[in-house]
Order: sequence, then structure tokens, then C-alpha cells
Amino acid sequence: MSYFLTHLASGWHVDQAILSEEDRVVVLRFGHDYDETCMLMDETLFGIAERVKNFAVIYLVDTTQVPDFNKMYELYDPCTVMFFYRNKHIMIDLGTGNNNKINWAIEGKQEMIDIIETIYRGASKGRGLVISPKDYSTRYRY
Repeated sequence: MSYFLTHLASGWHVDQAILSEEDRVVVLRFGHDYDETCMLMDETLFGIAERVKNFAVIYLVDTTQVPDFNKMYELYDPCTVMFFYRNKHIMIDLGTGNNNKINWAIEGKQEMIDIIETIYRGASKGRGLVISPKDYSTRYRY
């Protein structure tokens, strides 16, 4: 599904996407189109793109083609999703300890919509860290 979503081809394009968006959350998926985790995440992102277009815009960034952000954002996982609002990185507390990004595939479309909507509502109020609607910690799973 990644070929339906907009790819950003250089670091300049990524910067411009983050800088130019004033009213919507910029969702960036860093990874590779051929990676299995990214394929699952891309399918979810494509499925929700039309429903979240009023408050979010989704872009894909290949970490090999655009290595500019790999060290800065610590992009060592096969698939990473990060959120920006008005040129500011928005962190989300998912209960996993890493508040900077999502580094696994979320297959539930409504789950992802809820996360993006929570980020939009919190960021538009000026918050830099928002709390996820669902706790993804594994401490209670047996």
C-alpha cells in the first residue's frame, strides 16, 4: 500500500513537509517499503489517510534514501512513526518507555485514528507530550 502514500525523497522535502504544515499533524513513517513491519503499518496508514485528512497528513520516508535523520531521531528500528505539529516534534506516552516514536506496526485502523486524534488535540492546546488512549505496556500480559 505504500505506493499510494506520498514519499519524501530528500531531507529538504522532509523539512519542508514539517515546516509548511500549519494546521495538521504531520505523520512521518520512517523505514523501507519492502519491510514486513512497514508493509503492515503502511496498510493501516493508507486505510485511515482519507478519514484523517482534515487534521493529519501522512508521509513516508525511506531511511536508506534519506539518511539525514537516522542519528538525530535514533531511527534504528525497521519501522518508525513520528508525529510533528507546527514544526515541533510531539511525543506520545504509549506506556512503553519510549515517548518519541512508535516502532511497531499498529494494525487497527481505529487505534491509529485515536492516536493521531489525541496527538492533534493535545498539540493544538500547546502540549509537547500527550498520553495515548491505550496503554501498550506489556507488564500486564501473561
